[in-house]
Amino acid sequence: MRTTFIKTLCEEARKDERLFLLCGDLGFSVLEQFADQFPERYLNVGVAEQNMMQVAAGLAMEGYSVFTYSIGNFPTLRCMEQIRYDICYHRLNVKIVAVGAGYAYGPLGVSHHATEDIAMLRAIPGMRVTAPGDALETELVTRRLCRDTGPGYIRLNKAGEKPVHRVPIAADCLDMIQVRSGKSTAVLTTGAVLGDMVDQVDARALEFSVYSTPFISDISPHQLIELCQRYEQLITVEEHQLNGGFGSAVVERLADLHAAGKISRFPRVRRIGIPGTFQGFAGTQEYLRAKAGIVLPDKQDQHVDR
Repeated sequence: MRTTFIKTLCEEARKDERLFLLCGDLGFSVLEQFADQFPERYLNVGVAEQNMMQVAAGLAMEGYSVFTYSIGNFPTLRCMEQIRYDICYHRLNVKIVAVGAGYAYGPLGVSHHATEDIAMLRAIPGMRVTAPGDALETELVTRRLCRDTGPGYIRLNKAGEKPVHRVPIAADCLDMIQVRSGKSTAVLTTGAVLGDMVDQVDARALEFSVYSTPFISDISPHQLIELCQRYEQLITVEEHQLNGGFGSAVVERLADLHAAGKISRFPRVRRIGIPGTFQGFAGTQEYLRAKAGIVLPDKQDQHVDR
């Protein structure tokens, strides 16, 4: 994902002289291609993420379209005050890129587990939250946010993600993207957990449809209405705490649609994610996902969260 992100950003920077990239003293072997091509629009601010957000805000106020880049929690949780007041309150054109979503840096422990960022950032007014599921979605999201003029967040995994999409994605796509067809259950995912869910559906011959949701802040009410009409059960899956995350966003939107009379039946919803716990030990991303219970149920498993 990170390689696709920087490749796409370089392509966009050749067309848009306003694009500026800041990093927090990392990204070596990844960001060099941008730094080499656009040295006047690249700055390593050092291990100072809060300051990086303030620098980004100042550049944006001077007309630049700014991207900041750092690992997981460091450009997000550490910088919430700067993101809220300096960037979002002023509706500035700053995009925050966090590489290492969820347990991508699992061996480094809780300090590097980015598992609350969606909840925190989607609560801030004006912030567009995104989490691509594979390289094609990363390209889609990056190009889209290069053209946006307000605050944004790109939640990247790390590297080596399985390519999932079999056909190109439309450049104007904001909807959930269907990648597998099934019967009475739809699995709604966000982020790099998509590939794992597709593998589980295929390996266990589950008759589930699978959808990817790269644009968490743009969940279409019309598409949710259609899903409610088509499926008996919805399962949301995320590599994030259940509190306030992607599954919560889906349930909130469904509740609003039901209250407004747009859907007559509230569907059965099961949310799969991290159940309000810290993983206080080190391990691979796959190991920590399994420990957190990020696994699809069997066909006969009818437990649901309401």
